[in-house]
Amino acid sequence: MQTMGNHTDLLELAARHGLELRPEGLRLDEAGLDYRVAFAADADGQRWVLRVPRRPDVSAKVADEKRILDFLAPPGGPARLSVQIPRWEIATPELVAYRLLPGAPGLTLDAGNGEPVLHFDPSSPAYLESFGRLVAELHAVSPEEAGAAGLVVETAEGIRDGWRRHLEEVRAEFRVAPALVDAWTAWLEDDAFWPEAPAFGHGELYPAHLLLDDDGRIVSVLDWTTAKVGDPALDFALHAMMATEDQFDAVVDAYRAAGGVEHPHLADRCHALAAAGPLNYGVFALVSGAEEHRATAQELLDPPAR
Repeated sequence: MQTMGNHTDLLELAARHGLELRPEGLRLDEAGLDYRVAFAADADGQRWVLRVPRRPDVSAKVADEKRILDFLAPPGGPARLSVQIPRWEIATPELVAYRLLPGAPGLTLDAGNGEPVLHFDPSSPAYLESFGRLVAELHAVSPEEAGAAGLVVETAEGIRDGWRRHLEEVRAEFRVAPALVDAWTAWLEDDAFWPEAPAFGHGELYPAHLLLDDDGRIVSVLDWTTAKVGDPALDFALHAMMATEDQFDAVVDAYRAAGGVEHPHLADRCHALAAAGPLNYGVFALVSGAEEHRATAQELLDPPAR
């Protein structure tokens, strides 16, 4: 795995992969948990995005994400979605590179204090309609075709079993507050919170992964590492955490208008997935092996009394 220590290291890394970039205007973004990201231009002025894996477990997943992207936008064939997605021209365990996509990120982190900064109006009808339409397009992707292409396909029961397994793994490695254990156990036992049928989805649809046009419409979507056939509520869950009730309902209405199917108890299921955030972070900490992530996970899983 290659580290990105400074601009010179990055330019040399790209050059070793056949991509000559200009040093002037190169910009780094260190905000991501899995990748260091940089933006630079080649001699012709074409802007590129470069992603350098932070850890061996991220490098190991490069081929899987490339498979997802090639399935959704086959080289030389028609794309399955109306939005743009990255077309990786370099995809190795050391470096991923693709041409800059249209649109501006909906959310970035402030360079000074690390706080999230929104760059659009989350109540914009154009944004809400495009979000609902995007989820409908994702859920319309054939699970059978995804499986034939080698993508992860979970069964309805397998989705719940996966969370049960995560809870066991996390409890074996961390102190977990009894109230959280009780809440998650009740969640796992209640049929109302689980899908009757899985659907293809992105898995992490939130503004940092969305590129928007000047009107607030989603035109490009980034970071497809978590895409699979799984719980259809996941593609609504992060939006539900940030949205008002009216904004959530507007997305669901747009989803249905674009052909999306009815999902019973959808809002409740989204809130339950959000409440499982500490559990999810515990799983991430175990996979990453990084001590700082373990420490953060422990604080989330057994928060100090206030």
